[in-house]
Amino acid sequence: MKSEAGKFTTIAAGSESLFKDRGSKFLAYAYPVTEVLQVKQHLEALRKEHPKAVHFCFAYRLGTDGLSFRSSDDGEPSGSAGKPILGQIDSAGLTDVLVVVVRYFGGTLLGVPGLIQAYKTATAEALALAPRLSEWICRKASVSTDYQSVGEVLYLLRQYEAKILAQDMQLFCTITCAIPLQHFDACSAQLEKIRGVEVKALS
Repeated sequence: MKSEAGKFTTIAAGSESLFKDRGSKFLAYAYPVTEVLQVKQHLEALRKEHPKAVHFCFAYRLGTDGLSFRSSDDGEPSGSAGKPILGQIDSAGLTDVLVVVVRYFGGTLLGVPGLIQAYKTATAEALALAPRLSEWICRKASVSTDYQSVGEVLYLLRQYEAKILAQDMQLFCTITCAIPLQHFDACSAQLEKIRGVEVKALS
């Protein structure tokens, strides 16, 4: 799942593909997602967009550890749709990805091997079209500082490739950021050398 040490790979934007077999149409949609709520929203939108489709099979994998995942056959024979979709996500080495394959039945039964091949192919084609994005695995932190030291703090965070998530700039400032995991200890140590700066790791 990780493209290189300290990084993970996802897709930068959505994509779609169409696969046909003996009259049945398999429309595959790939989406970048970071939480289960987004999965539900995409499924609801596709059900509205395709009211006459018979199956909305899907799989997703979330998180930098890849431990949050699910696959659904949505009425197709067990193991014929969701698992092949998830298998293609994993073969591509991706996480934070949802693929939904919308099926329109064409009147001819494809059998389990035919279904596995169709869902696998549709998913692979959609993922092949999606642009890749390699991101650092990060840990969130809250950095507290007085206003005079903000410039120095922001400079250091940039040096360690941290992302600024939120800033509360007043007389006393709080910066919420995501620091690449492999730089976290070194970055925290450097920040705390600045007078009056406190770094607190967030869960």
